[in-house]
Amino acid sequence: MAANRWIRPEVYPLFVPVGLAVGICAMQLVRNITTNPEVRVTKQNRAAGVLDNFSEGEKYSQHFVRRFVRDKSPQIMPAINNFFSDPEI
Repeated sequence: MAANRWIRPEVYPLFVPVGLAVGICAMQLVRNITTNPEVRVTKQNRAAGVLDNFSEGEKYSQHFVRRFVRDKSPQIMPAINNFFSDPEI
């Protein structure tokens, strides 16, 4: 069978990262189509032309993840970095 020839147990771990990448792409596509103020799907919205709706653009660009990490340190492991870079004398 063709499935036995092409799909082997060695490639099963590759399905996870590829599936994750496809899922992230699909999520971003849906997010852009549904919430991006510059994307207009319906004919009525396309007829509106260029809108200067800055509050809607601000709402789109400052999403939950960006607001969550706004006040966080940009370090991955700040405790370890501080331990090695700021030794107490």
